[in-house]
Amino acid sequence: MLNRRHFLSRTTLSALGLGASGLFSSSCTTASSAKSSSISKFPVVLSTWNNQKANAAAWGILEKGGRALDAVEQGVQIPEADENDQSVGYGGRPDRDGRVTLDACIMDEQGNYGAVCALQHIKHPIKVARKVMEETPHVILVGDGALNFALEQGFEKENLLTEKSKTEWQDWLKEAKYKPVANIERHDTIGMLVIDKAGDCSGACTTSGMAYKLAGRVGDSPIIGAGLFVDNEIGLATATGVGEAVLKSVGSFLIVELMRQGKTPQEACEEAVMRIAKKQADHKEIQVGYIAMNKAGEVGAYSILPGFVYALTRESGTEVVEVPSYIKK
Repeated sequence: MLNRRHFLSRTTLSALGLGASGLFSSSCTTASSAKSSSISKFPVVLSTWNNQKANAAAWGILEKGGRALDAVEQGVQIPEADENDQSVGYGGRPDRDGRVTLDACIMDEQGNYGAVCALQHIKHPIKVARKVMEETPHVILVGDGALNFALEQGFEKENLLTEKSKTEWQDWLKEAKYKPVANIERHDTIGMLVIDKAGDCSGACTTSGMAYKLAGRVGDSPIIGAGLFVDNEIGLATATGVGEAVLKSVGSFLIVELMRQGKTPQEACEEAVMRIAKKQADHKEIQVGYIAMNKAGEVGAYSILPGFVYALTRESGTEVVEVPSYIKK
């Protein structure tokens, strides 16, 4: 397992205006210790990787009695706008042609869903995904069609390729060898799962996808049942890592269906990871991580490789949890 690391301080969380909500504590623990206290009063925010700032933004909606859908949309916009997060939104690593293309989806408690794929020039694809869900009869828009729709909806066109990502891409071009790197910079796609005070579920997932991918490549993140799935009767799940492996196994839908059959979120995540590991010969070279939550607020997480963490926020505070893996060091 990873060495334990400590993350945001009381001062940082206080600066985000979260004093009244009690979100002062932050710790890094293990998934097993988190599981023992997993049942708690709603609301709950669960996100992939160390996305405490995203959780804080979502919590700001929830503590006022807001809807889970609004919370996930607000929360994932934090990494979308963070130029230092090179796996999501602005500043994301481009495809091999030097274009930043974004994928995102959002799903509410009624099963409504919206997504965009290979969207360029729009900093917050999650907002466009919600517009697709609410303003069109469709569920997915792609490429130029997604961009034109966003512009029609009043979104502004921006250059999303930062100098840092551009320089790295130009260096990569010298040899142009492609191999996914597991846990690069300890973060990847953000998937966020929320249960609000009313007990309703919503989820969101957003990414810039694999660095230096073939133009037009779409991973699991914007695809219903793969990168995200929400069932308000059972629970919800989301994925991070190599999207091709998640797509082949329809991982998030699988996890929710396993919970429907009576498995805990932890057991369901483990089964979904093991199915990939058993069928994919190169699984030791790729990372896939899942997080899930059932309607009782119990959480689970599992990954192929060590190094995956998630952020969990309840009224008692926020903790960053080390996730157990299929392959032990």
